[in-house]
Amino acid sequence: MAKLYFNYSTMNAGKTTVLLQAAHNYSERGMNPFLLTASADTRSGIGTIKSRIGLKKSAQTFSQSVDLLNKVKEVNSKKSISCVFVDEAQFLTEQQVWELAKVVDDLKIPVLCFGLRVDFQGNLFPGSKCLLSIADELKEVKTICHCGKKATMVIRQLNGKTVVDGDQVQIGGNESYTSLCRKHWLKEFEKAKK
Repeated sequence: MAKLYFNYSTMNAGKTTVLLQAAHNYSERGMNPFLLTASADTRSGIGTIKSRIGLKKSAQTFSQSVDLLNKVKEVNSKKSISCVFVDEAQFLTEQQVWELAKVVDDLKIPVLCFGLRVDFQGNLFPGSKCLLSIADELKEVKTICHCGKKATMVIRQLNGKTVVDGDQVQIGGNESYTSLCRKHWLKEFEKAKK
């Protein structure tokens, strides 16, 4: 039975590696995975999903204006899709999450979304909020803080200093973000606000 999955975590937990491995497993068995990634994230090039350990695969992109149900229907009409994989799912709109739910419910195609749960200020991303609300299955991909506890938060840094204000979305990697446990995130965040 097809389901809507949300695999979430903070930065540098290995979400993309898990996505690429799962998509590879489908391909290896002669199935057709359909990969999507946010057009806003061009760090590895447009339409490329790349993990920190170097794995990469081409994907189609989505912006916030793309109707994902229609996009999947179009691709599926040409070659039957076995599973949809969505990287950077935090950038989905609420409407797009519901469109992906229709892919599951109406087209009977499983959808696996991978993304961040919260931003650098500790707020849910719109796509993540909706996925947390309606996904059939939730899975946390764990990573650790420098203290050894589970990291659930992320701070944004500019020139080595923690940033507490700014746009919710700023594309970046290790040079811009550090994953921390709640205790150390709060300590860094409060220190930076002074």
